[in-house]
Amino acid sequence: MSNQLTDAELAALMPSELCQYQTPIPTQIVASDEFYPDPQNERQREVEARLLAMADDLGGKQGLNRRRFFQTAAGMAASFVAMNEVYGPLFDVTRAEAATPAMAEERASALKDQFIMDMHTHFLRDDTRVMTFVDMRKAVGKAGWNKQLSDHEQTIEDLKFDNYKKEMFLDSDTKISLISSAPSDIEQDWFLTNEQMADARKKINDEAGSRRVFCHMIFTPGQPGWLDKLDAGLALKPESCKGYTVGDNTHKEISRYPWRMDDEKVAYKGYEKMVKAGIKNVCIHKGLFAPGVEKQYPNLRGFADVADVGQAAKDWPQLNFIIYHSAYRHVGGDPKQALAEFERTGRISWTSDLADIPAQYGVNNVYGDVGQLFATTLVAEPNVCAALMGALIKGLGADHVCWGTDALWTGAPQWQIEGLRRLEIPEAMQKKFGYAPLGTADGPIKSAIFGGNNARLYDIQPKRAMLELKGDRFAMMKAEYEKAGPEPSNTRYGYVVPNGTMDHSVFA
Repeated sequence: MSNQLTDAELAALMPSELCQYQTPIPTQIVASDEFYPDPQNERQREVEARLLAMADDLGGKQGLNRRRFFQTAAGMAASFVAMNEVYGPLFDVTRAEAATPAMAEERASALKDQFIMDMHTHFLRDDTRVMTFVDMRKAVGKAGWNKQLSDHEQTIEDLKFDNYKKEMFLDSDTKISLISSAPSDIEQDWFLTNEQMADARKKINDEAGSRRVFCHMIFTPGQPGWLDKLDAGLALKPESCKGYTVGDNTHKEISRYPWRMDDEKVAYKGYEKMVKAGIKNVCIHKGLFAPGVEKQYPNLRGFADVADVGQAAKDWPQLNFIIYHSAYRHVGGDPKQALAEFERTGRISWTSDLADIPAQYGVNNVYGDVGQLFATTLVAEPNVCAALMGALIKGLGADHVCWGTDALWTGAPQWQIEGLRRLEIPEAMQKKFGYAPLGTADGPIKSAIFGGNNARLYDIQPKRAMLELKGDRFAMMKAEYEKAGPEPSNTRYGYVVPNGTMDHSVFA
């Protein structure tokens, strides 16, 4: 959560927690204040209308109101039925699944033990100065929480830890996650410091009694004293390192230290230290730099794309470079631009450029993370989502595409998990561009993306990890939660353009 929007822009938005309809999947773009969200478009309104009608019809027949229907597996299935009716048959779902709770529950139960490593997640530090985000969550802290987490007055600590735990490990099938952060030239405006990430990792893992959470350490090439800070961060034994080549992504207007991945005099000094410390994985934020953002910050344009990735990967074969967001450019821009670009050229900026790197540079240590890319395109233009997945798999290989959701900005990640499980690249698109089909929910390609690739990168044995996780406290907590009747909040944490449907009841 950055501070990019003006007071006037923020005044025109509303927190997504206050959307009247907390549907299983978002029906409009939810943004952090890193970018201005697009208003709900005509097709998204149609998806919402169809979904509400199904909730009244199918939910009514099941004796459920809209809110309760949306919390069920049948309600999740109904969301993808509505998407298929509007966008075409992209998702593996039937109306019978939405109409038959037992069928939907059976499918959900059969997949709940799938090994999923979400290595791109966030929450904010307790002393954050980005109070718009915190104030929104305070206002609705008691809405939609299960009894275990709502039997006392909520505090900032609860919202940072317990809500993360609930959304990630109770209301989704995620097994292991990685806590990330974002830096700033203003030290107080880091999402989380390296020490706070390490502390959160220990706290969660101690409570779980297993290794549920990994963490990054953030490095900031060019900032004063950055190499000493890198040494201090590496001493915390992070599982990987992360950097932002645009420098201060939180305050782009004052970013003083952008850097290139292939800068031998700066970045390479950091890589050398990482290799000596035993780090193998370097995660780099790229993309999320739509044309409108470029107009605001033209000086950062040359640091936001992937022109510097290939040479760095070639020079440092002992490191894996995991490109966050797979450099997708159009987040914060009109999704129709991405679709039009793809239909015209067969490419999507700058993700297609990323996919070309292995062939261009002869490297096999470049990976694409789908955080935010997948969430945004799934609900804004799922044909673009399918195209992006096809391009990444074709260029990088199915074994080099990694699961990440950017949660909790987008709420519990279960809707994204269901999205990938059900998504298929249209046959016409497969034939025209030579894309491989994604296959079944638990088939080899989706299983690799969900967990196998991240497991290999982070030296995890999935079968051994699953045995350990099945006996930990979080597993027992989830079993009790499911026995009592899950109550996913379907809440997203960010901003939306209001449609005149703001629900004021949460303030009553």
